[in-house]
Amino acid sequence: MLTNRWEAVQGEREDELFYQYLISFAPTQEEKEIIASIRDDERKHNQMSVKYTGIFTGQEVQIMNGEQFKRPATYVDGIKKELFGELRAVEKYRMIRQCLPQGIYRDMLFEIITDELKHASKYNYLFTKNKR
Repeated sequence: MLTNRWEAVQGEREDELFYQYLISFAPTQEEKEIIASIRDDERKHNQMSVKYTGIFTGQEVQIMNGEQFKRPATYVDGIKKELFGELRAVEKYRMIRQCLPQGIYRDMLFEIITDELKHASKYNYLFTKNKR
């Protein structure tokens, strides 16, 4: 479980960097705002994840600031990558949630899972809008 949790924390940070990159290439203000709202949620997820991982492990999670992401060939390719990334994150968070006892931390994971599903829907909208 700890390995999955660590990967999820690192994944949230990498996603945030990638989202920031996509914002710079979004063709409309509406799309920039949609991606920015997802990025803001990812920041919140990262903070929540670091907090509860530290509580369960007794160790402080070290977030590396030099993460790199693979630059997509096009904006649409980036949207597609993130759409499927959100769906993979749901699967990963579901596995982690199953290992948690009832209570606040399990509820926190439910919030993150529902946000990830919301993000996937938003990215599906952006993909459909731009795929011509």
